[in-house]
Amino acid sequence: MHILLVEDDALLGDGVQAGLEVHGFSVAWVPNAGAAAAALAGAAFDLVVLDLGLPDRDGLSLLRQWRRQGRDEPVLVLTARDGVAHRVAGLNAGADDYLEKPFDLDELVARVHALLRRAEGRAAPLVEYGRLRFDPARQQVWLDQREMALTRRERALLQALLGARGRVLTADDLADRVYGWTESVESNALAVHIHSLRRKFGEGLIETVRGEGYRLGTPP
Repeated sequence: MHILLVEDDALLGDGVQAGLEVHGFSVAWVPNAGAAAAALAGAAFDLVVLDLGLPDRDGLSLLRQWRRQGRDEPVLVLTARDGVAHRVAGLNAGADDYLEKPFDLDELVARVHALLRRAEGRAAPLVEYGRLRFDPARQQVWLDQREMALTRRERALLQALLGARGRVLTADDLADRVYGWTESVESNALAVHIHSLRRKFGEGLIETVRGEGYRLGTPP
């Protein structure tokens, strides 16, 4: 899943990005509101982690603007502004969750997973699709009772398709979720991962929609 991290503190931003990536997320980290707006205009994101004390604009006003524009990505506010009044203001501005600094990385990851579950319309921690079961928090996949050996890229691709719940995702959308911004992607890389998942779970698992992209097909 592709996360936009908006944080102006270089040390904290680097640490949060690395921590989220260890847990299987693709993370684009930007240091200010202007870069965040450009990022959202140019790529698909599943969730935004937003600091409020940005150097070029207050994070709350930025969040209100996103909601007025109709942007519906889940937003987790991550800020040093503590106290009930600040939390109420953040939630009323359109935040889906609010976490105060300093924080524990495990709690941040758990809250991110909870927001993504809600956005996907599910309450259970496991995603089930036919005989396939996927645990996003532990990044484990089973077919029946057998745990499947998947690469990090294959897990990211599978999670993106499962989260889309049958919607078509373009190749660019999938590349964003699997590789993020900073990695160069060979032209056939996505096709290689799709072929590998089809080989492991059945040719019908991923359906090619000509001229549009890919979506989940027949459950294994």
